[in-house]
Amino acid sequence: MLVEHYEPDKLFDEVVGYMPEMTIELVKIDAYLEDEKLFWLIKEDLSKRHPKTCQTGRNSTPVEVILRMLVVKRLYGYSYEETEQRVSDSLRLRQFCRVYLQDVPDDTTLIRWANQIQPKTLEQFNQRIIQLAVERKVTKGRKLRTDGTVVESNIRPPSDGRLLADIVCVCWHEPCNGDESC
Repeated sequence: MLVEHYEPDKLFDEVVGYMPEMTIELVKIDAYLEDEKLFWLIKEDLSKRHPKTCQTGRNSTPVEVILRMLVVKRLYGYSYEETEQRVSDSLRLRQFCRVYLQDVPDDTTLIRWANQIQPKTLEQFNQRIIQLAVERKVTKGRKLRTDGTVVESNIRPPSDGRLLADIVCVCWHEPCNGDESC
């Protein structure tokens, strides 16, 4: 059954009270992620995983946790495995991701849930973030530039014999032209 969030943990709140505050960037992102429209966009896609995801079955990883862990992954450029590890090891990231003292979802769980989020939903999510940023006067939101440069390159698969030939060419300071002989 699709769960929206974990219940706050009083013991966790006491422990976190002795730790330094979250970074400024996490505090600001946290404020944006409080938006209900963002939450419902993601929940709608996650609810389509199986026909009765919202009514039956065992409790899922909460939508809020999935969304926030995917934000951490993207923010810091972590892999799914690194995201799991970092959130597990950091009380502040546990707080940000709203995992508290619960088990952190593993990387394969995150991958499965992330694959449920449709490109159309991500586009709407980004539009809503821009709208919130404009409302809070963080940006004017006129243009968004991305670099999608891809350069095609002929890359031959490595083989032991080919690598050995490349080494010989380099040692003899001869240019290797990519065919079988240098």
